Amino acid sequence: MSRTIEQLRADLDAIDSAIARAELEVRYAERTVKYRSVDEMLKARAHIAGLIAQNTASGRRGASSRYSFTTGRGF
Repeated sequence: MSRTIEQLRADLDAIDSAIARAELEVRYAERTVKYRSVDEMLKARAHIAGLIAQNTASGRRGASSRYSFTTGRGF
C-alpha cells in the first residue's frame, strides 16, 4: 500500500514526537507500533524521511531554465 506525502509527513511527525518524549510506542493513524529501541526508531525515521525525499524529488520540476538569445546588428 502506497502512502501519500501527507501521510508520510504525519508518520514522521509522530515518530519525532515519540523520540522527543523517549517513548518506544508510536501511534500512526490507524496502527500502533512498539519499537525495541531508540536506534530502531531512528532507522524507521530515516526510512520515512527517505521516502518523503524520494517522492518530493520525483514530482518536482527542475529549478533551472534554458534561454536562447539571438542578436543582430540592426542593418
